[in-house]
Amino acid sequence: MNTTAIEPVLELDGVVKSYRGHDALSDVSIEIRPHEVLGLIGENGAGKSTLLKILAGLERPTAGTMRLRGQEVVLQGVRDAARKGIAMVFQEQSLISNVSVAENVLLGSEGAGVRGGIMHWPRLREKAQHFLDLVGTNVRAEEQTSKLSFAKRQMVEVAKALARCEAAGVEPVVLLDEPTSVLEDEEIARLFDVIRELRTRASVVFVGHRMNEVLDVCDRVYILRDGEVVAERDPERVDEDELYSLLVGREFVDNYYHEEDRAEAAERPRIEVRGLSGRGFEDVSFTVHEGEVLGLLGVQDSGADHVARALFGAVPVARGSIEIDGRRFSPGSPTAAVRRGVGYVPSDRKTDGCVLSLSVQDNMVLAHPEAVSRLGALDPVRGRKTVDSWVERLHIKIPSVWAPLRFLSGGNQQKVVLAKWMLDSGLKAIILETPTRGLDIGAKADVYRLIRRLAREGVAVILIADTLEEGLSMSHRVLAMKDGRVSAEFACTRTTKPTREEVLEKMI
Repeated sequence: MNTTAIEPVLELDGVVKSYRGHDALSDVSIEIRPHEVLGLIGENGAGKSTLLKILAGLERPTAGTMRLRGQEVVLQGVRDAARKGIAMVFQEQSLISNVSVAENVLLGSEGAGVRGGIMHWPRLREKAQHFLDLVGTNVRAEEQTSKLSFAKRQMVEVAKALARCEAAGVEPVVLLDEPTSVLEDEEIARLFDVIRELRTRASVVFVGHRMNEVLDVCDRVYILRDGEVVAERDPERVDEDELYSLLVGREFVDNYYHEEDRAEAAERPRIEVRGLSGRGFEDVSFTVHEGEVLGLLGVQDSGADHVARALFGAVPVARGSIEIDGRRFSPGSPTAAVRRGVGYVPSDRKTDGCVLSLSVQDNMVLAHPEAVSRLGALDPVRGRKTVDSWVERLHIKIPSVWAPLRFLSGGNQQKVVLAKWMLDSGLKAIILETPTRGLDIGAKADVYRLIRRLAREGVAVILIADTLEEGLSMSHRVLAMKDGRVSAEFACTRTTKPTREEVLEKMI
């Protein structure tokens, strides 16, 4: 997938971005060429998101220059970037659910669908459909946005980006921020078809965290580490092992899931669930033993996520029973669950797992302030030592423990959410809902190491995995779920695991 070396569409030269004395980017120089898919890959905190925000006009560099089609520019914001032909598709979707696809695609495109000062809906839909067709999706402009799957909404986001760039009258630069992070394999394949079609009429910047995807869809790749570009590679001449070494500064470890650290589960039951029923799940029964990792595997709407939230008291239970260490437990609320030693890491960390406006330290002690208290009062010295210890153990990259969590990358935010449960000396069970989703390979390895540690300490772990491979590799046993019920159970020993096909057959 080589591209001819011609004049770049967009360049950054010596760009620096500092936040409160911390350099998120340091002397970064890159170029984006016409009709190519340029990959940006790096660990969480490497500077990928910051770099993308500068390209999109969301942030201004502290130093350095940007050139667009050979001319130096200073972007005045997202709308200015769009007028110049640069648009970004964000990791967190920005569509409005209760309006039509057409309205979302053309939102912010002044004059679209207006005739004689009056909105002309057929014209609006026709114009929006034009951009949807350019993307190559089968979504119709008149459809209600709320009824679309996440994957289809992602296609609408790309069409919206093209629409915003139309006024520039030039071929656009489309920035894609980890667009595959919550997509299934088939949806990823369709998105890649769209990206390959898109590159015939645009330049694309693809930020990813899965190395195989970056190698598959990109023409060139820049590797970032600690805010610097450490290498540029041709995907046809590099493999995943070399990329890993460039990403994290050390050689790839074959035992990615740390199976050598896997401890045998005890015979003593930690959690016993019998006939649990509620909205989205029916008659679910299972046991999790001390030190056991139990995987819940299912496609979207399988009910696995509903069961996880019910165990934590986040959604009501209609009937059934739960016992923790042989004592009945009625999870009426998350507070009740925490008091019984149950922790929960939700899939949507920004909404349910943390408070972005609070500091790293405040977020880490949020669930268990008593862990850093003395005589009933918070002890700042003890708190700082405890937080510093976990920041070091989990390799959390932060400017300061007092920095608001919103300044951290997604992966480092996730590590803080995980760390807050490690402060609980009475933790008996923890429910992890896709804890590695959106994380890079290095951050995932840290999370896997932490899960192994929890199990060794006797904590019962319920894992809703991000991928089938992750679930089978990290778990002692897995339960396949389908239509809200447990459809099968499989043992996963070091030497014997079910095949993907065997598990998928029970999930679909």
